[in-house]
Amino acid sequence: MPAIIGPVQIVNVGGGIIQFGDTVYISPKSSTKTFAGSGGFNTGGLIVTNNGLSGTNTLDTNLIDQPIAGNN
Repeated sequence: MPAIIGPVQIVNVGGGIIQFGDTVYISPKSSTKTFAGSGGFNTGGLIVTNNGLSGTNTLDTNLIDQPIAGNN
């Protein structure tokens, strides 16, 4: 069913789909793998991180972690 939409402002789209109007099927997909050591994802105004020895194991023996192909 069509709809009337007022003014729209899209500031930022970081991956994904924006659909206005009729649709039958939308299925955005993504898959990522992230490695980070000690204190790797800190956010804020003032960060103090004291780490001695830090190591991140990135050995991955899996061939497929998150299959998304054909997963409709």
